[in-house]
Amino acid sequence: MAQRVSASDGGNKKTARVRVAVRLRPYMIKEDEKAEGPCVRGLNSQDLEIINWRNATETVKYHFDVFHGEQTTQQEVFLSSVKPILPHILKGQNASVFAYGPTGAGKTFTMLGSAEQPGVIPRAVREVFNLVNAQDEGEGWTYSIGMSYLEIYNEKVLDLLSPNSHDLPIREDKDKNILIPGLTHATISSFSDFDKHFIPATLNRTTASTKLNQRSSRSHAILLIKVVRTQHVLPYRQQTSKLYLVDLAGSEDNRRTGNQGIRLKESGAINLSLFTLSKVVDSLNSGTSIRVPYRDSKLTRLLQDSLGGSAHSVMITNIAPEYKYYFDTFTALNFAAKSKLIVNKPFTRETVAMPVLPVKRSREEPEAGASVTEPNKKKQKEDKKLKQDGSSPSAHYQSLSEPSVMERLIALEKLMMSCQDKDRLSVLKDVAESRKEIQELKEKQREFESKAMLLNHLAGEKSNSKEEPVFRNTTAPLHRKQPNATKLNKQQAVVQPLQVSQLQPLQQLSVVKQSVCVKKIKKLANLVETPYGKENIQENSWESQLEKPVLEQSRNKILQILNTGCLKELKGLQQIGDKKAKLILGWREIHGHFTELEDLTKVEGMTEKRFSSFVKANILSAMGK
Repeated sequence: MAQRVSASDGGNKKTARVRVAVRLRPYMIKEDEKAEGPCVRGLNSQDLEIINWRNATETVKYHFDVFHGEQTTQQEVFLSSVKPILPHILKGQNASVFAYGPTGAGKTFTMLGSAEQPGVIPRAVREVFNLVNAQDEGEGWTYSIGMSYLEIYNEKVLDLLSPNSHDLPIREDKDKNILIPGLTHATISSFSDFDKHFIPATLNRTTASTKLNQRSSRSHAILLIKVVRTQHVLPYRQQTSKLYLVDLAGSEDNRRTGNQGIRLKESGAINLSLFTLSKVVDSLNSGTSIRVPYRDSKLTRLLQDSLGGSAHSVMITNIAPEYKYYFDTFTALNFAAKSKLIVNKPFTRETVAMPVLPVKRSREEPEAGASVTEPNKKKQKEDKKLKQDGSSPSAHYQSLSEPSVMERLIALEKLMMSCQDKDRLSVLKDVAESRKEIQELKEKQREFESKAMLLNHLAGEKSNSKEEPVFRNTTAPLHRKQPNATKLNKQQAVVQPLQVSQLQPLQQLSVVKQSVCVKKIKKLANLVETPYGKENIQENSWESQLEKPVLEQSRNKILQILNTGCLKELKGLQQIGDKKAKLILGWREIHGHFTELEDLTKVEGMTEKRFSSFVKANILSAMGK
């Protein structure tokens, strides 16, 4: 049994403004470009200015929480902007760090870094482990850390830890927590465990080359670190927190990036999600009761807790100093200025769990590792011994009222801990009444057991046989006083043995049911064997019936269409629609020609099963013409 407790530090509601840091990338210029100088410069550790595009003789000044100049190191960015919010996740509160800015401004370098200069993500994860290891074990808390990693590509949520997964749904529970069913959650116990999962997953992220960036992120990447803190002493609390580390894809001007085809579609999805993010910020800053459009994109749905939610949030805005990035930089600074006005309301996510109580097993129950099909002789011996002792089998069961008593005592103890001094008198009165009720239950239990012994004894004398007592205590444990309960009647308690005429129909029914079950099992066995037997032979028989030269010629003809065909010719193939034809053209544009027909399985959505069906349909169609 768990009770949800939502409270912030000290029991008072607190607010936390979104902290905004701006990082200026070093000035870079190509050989064929003119050096026009930077369009933006820092003034101090919090202020910067940019040339006013309406009047070149004026500048526009901005003030942020932190300004990181061109010479700022990765460690300085982490220590000043990210490290201060990490201790909150050890108190059951969420935290979020995300990098924003135009493409080519250095967001991925800020978040990931390199082997020599690690970025925010590896430094933050290492710091989480350092904070956990520094906790005092004597406080009675244990910690569990897990990770998930996903990307939002073309408005699809893809699991980077499981690259073969499809678009995952986003759900919301009754407590307004965002959930992604099916997302991989890997438990990690050290930073090396994290590296083992994170580095291969990073290679699964979608990237491509553009005119502005050799390795441009084509998706938003979100790393989720989940920390569960469990207390093993009273009051048995459990606190759950999440750390979001987000590397957003950059906004793009397709005239300068030269995007075409798939790149153009990707940039459209990126710009649309960033535009929705801007609408969310405007809506939060408006102060009116209008709807905040979190659900208008997958990105804003996942960042719902970071902007206007319950997380301690930091936004690192990356900008570039060159004049060709001027409008991108100007837009990013305006967005950052609006974002720092957003106020979140962090609180502690805590549950109070009831401890698991050990339950005594009766002598009639089998032991944990014992066989269920033990001979009945052992059971008969135990029953015989119980009869010789003059005790009833029901006397060896766990006390009927014990589970209910323990639950109520623990609930009362928690109530006393949480109540004020003026309420303690009423609580103590409740305790006294409960103890009185417990005593009455115990007396009724003793009376019930003595009656059971007497009834067993009378039933044994009446039957004059060597069989075990007719009366068996199968009554469910008592948990509450039953106000309408009546005294037991002896005639109702004694159950007469079954006659032979009553047993025979039951035995026949048992035989019939057993035969039906055997038939069902055989039928299921045949169904299981079929896919690997007859159906596979039939599936491959069509190829064996064709001559090898004819089969090879047909495959080459399909391969030629895949490599040289236009959109219309591709759609002329069997099982290739408009969407699949465009995916094939896009794959061909990126990777070149298909070297063999099996390369078609590398196209998105073309599984082995679909490929086999595609080849069969097109070859048989060509043979029929």
